[in-house]
Amino acid sequence: LAESGRRLRIWAHGGHSAARHLAQVLGLTLFRELRQMRRSLGDLDLPDPVLPDGVSVRPFVPGRDDAAWLAVNADAFAHHPEQGSLTQRDLDDRKAEPWFDPAGFFLAEKDGELIGFHWTKVHAEEGLGEVYVLGVRSGAQGGGLGKALTTIGLNHLAGAGLPTAMLYVDADNKAAVSVYERLGFVTHETDLMYRTES
Repeated sequence: LAESGRRLRIWAHGGHSAARHLAQVLGLTLFRELRQMRRSLGDLDLPDPVLPDGVSVRPFVPGRDDAAWLAVNADAFAHHPEQGSLTQRDLDDRKAEPWFDPAGFFLAEKDGELIGFHWTKVHAEEGLGEVYVLGVRSGAQGGGLGKALTTIGLNHLAGAGLPTAMLYVDADNKAAVSVYERLGFVTHETDLMYRTES
C-alpha cells in the first residue's frame, strides 16, 4: 500500500472470508466480482442454435478477419477495460499461443458484415473447454445471437471430447449470466477485486 501511493487493485481468488476480512481491515472496497461458471459437456443436449434471420456463422480466418474482429470486439466490450482495448499485437500474441485454433473461433455475419463471435479455447491438461470470449455488436444484441453462438461453441467443445466447459463472466453482466445459466452453467468459483481508490 505504501509503495503504490495507496492506489492499488488486488484480486482475491476464490473470494474467501479471510480475504474479505483483510480487505475490510485495510479499507479496500469491492470493485469487481468475476464468476467462473462451469457445466458438464458429457450430457450436452441443447436445442439446435437458432440464428437471427440473415445471419450465418463461419470460422475465423487469421489475417483476413483480424481488423473486423478487433472492431466488433471493441464495440461489444466498450464497457470492459481489458477486453475492449485489445490491439492487433494482443490478437497476434494470442494467435501465436499453442492453444489457438481458428476452427473453434466462430464469426457471425449478416450482409457480409461481422456482428458477433464466439472464441473457444481448450485447456487440454485440465480437460476443460472454455467459452473464451463471446461478443455481439451493440446494434445486434437482444436477438438471441449470443445464445446461438454459445450453443455452437459448446457443441464444438463437446465434439472434441472435452468433459467440461467453463467461462468467466462479470457478475454485474446480468444479461450474459442469465444466458449462461439457462444453458446449464452454474457458478464454480468467484474471484473478487478490491481497490483502494474511491
